Amino acid sequence: MTATAPYDFAHIAVARAAPGVVLFTLNRPERMNATNDALHSELARLPALIDADPEARAAVVTGAGRAFCVGGDWSDIAGEGNDYANKVRMMRETSQILTGLIEMRKPLVSAINGPAAGIGLALGLLADISVANEEANLSDGHLRIGLAAGDHAALVWPLLCSMAKAKRYLLTGDKLTGREAERIGLVSDAVPPAEVLPLALRYAATLAERAPLAVELSKRALNHWLRGALPIFEASLGYEMVTAFDPGQAAHMPPQSRG
Repeated sequence: MTATAPYDFAHIAVARAAPGVVLFTLNRPERMNATNDALHSELARLPALIDADPEARAAVVTGAGRAFCVGGDWSDIAGEGNDYANKVRMMRETSQILTGLIEMRKPLVSAINGPAAGIGLALGLLADISVANEEANLSDGHLRIGLAAGDHAALVWPLLCSMAKAKRYLLTGDKLTGREAERIGLVSDAVPPAEVLPLALRYAATLAERAPLAVELSKRALNHWLRGALPIFEASLGYEMVTAFDPGQAAHMPPQSRG
C-alpha cells in the first residue's frame, strides 16, 4: 500500500509494508540511487518525518534496482554549481542527516540490497539494525578521490568494527563485501540478496510490536555512544571540506568528473 502524507518526496518511494512499518525506497535506480541535491535534502528531512508519522512504529530503508546508495552523484559534485557556498550548504545538510538519524525516536532498519558508499553507507550503518547483501560492495571511498574520510566514518566505524579495522579500510579506501562487513561487526547481518529486504522487514515488524517508549529509550541510551563522538564527526566533516579545496584533489577524481 503506497503512503504519501506526511511524505512529499521526489526521489524516495514510500509504502506501508505492514502494520506499523513504513518502507522507504531510495528511487534513482538509473544513478544507483546516488544523491543529487534533492535526494540529499530529502534524507535530511526523513528522520523527523518518520517520528511525526502517527502510523509508523518502525521504518525500513532500501534502494531501488541493484544498488542501495553509492553516495553523492558525480554530475552534481563535479558540476559548475558545486562552489564554496554549495559545499557549505552540503556540509550543514550532511550534519543534519547524521544527527537526525541519531536523534530519531523510532527504530530504523536498513536493507542494504546492493553497493553502498559515502552518505548511502552512512544511512545504512546508522540505522539501528543493518541487513546487508552478502555479495554487495560497501566502501567509504573518500581517500580514493583525495578527500579526508568525513561524513559518518570517523564517527561510527571505530565503534562498530574496532579502530584497527576502521583505519585499514578508511585509509586505503578499499571496498569490502557485505559478508566481510558482518564478520568484522560493521553490519548486523549479511544474507543472500533475495533475503535482504524480507529479513529487514521482519526485524521492523518485531520492533513495531515492542512497547514504543521502551524501544525509544533503549535506542536513546545506546546512541549516547554516538553522541559522545559527535565532536569527532564535526572535525572529520570539516577536514573533508578542507581537502575539497586542496589544489591536488582534482588529480584523484574519476576522469569523467574532471573539467
